[in-house]
Amino acid sequence: MAKIHEFSVPALEKGEIRLGDHAGKVLLLVNTASKCGLTPQYEGLEELHRTYGERGISVIGFPCNQFGNQEPGGHEEIGAFCQRNYGVSFPISAKIEVNGKGTHPLWAYLKQEKSGFLGFSRIKWNFTKFLVDRDGKVVRRFSPTTKPEAIAAHIEKLL
Repeated sequence: MAKIHEFSVPALEKGEIRLGDHAGKVLLLVNTASKCGLTPQYEGLEELHRTYGERGISVIGFPCNQFGNQEPGGHEEIGAFCQRNYGVSFPISAKIEVNGKGTHPLWAYLKQEKSGFLGFSRIKWNFTKFLVDRDGKVVRRFSPTTKPEAIAAHIEKLL
């Protein structure tokens, strides 16, 4: 079975995001969308990135259009939206799928490691969050409605 640091995903603009490049850091992996009622969470995610980045956290966003067509744009539109509206400076992948036959292998792994409410593995909605420790162990899954600031205490424990 693959380990978290063996995965890579296409980056939003060019190249790849290799999780191996983030080995030894705490990871917060989030499926995102630009036209969702939860989209303002980008602000809190950016705050976590800026507050804890130097201490060893990597926040990574994964745009997904599987929930209500809430991420319909292309990579340029997504990038411009995130930068213009929320000043996002953390890495963002190209659009991926988190459920179904086209599920990206990273997200299949995350769901296998930490199931959601009542043991269901399926991602329920945009802004589901996975917290990974410095050793690459998926330690926590947070619901879409969990605000980023509520995750800060959990991050502190891992740093």
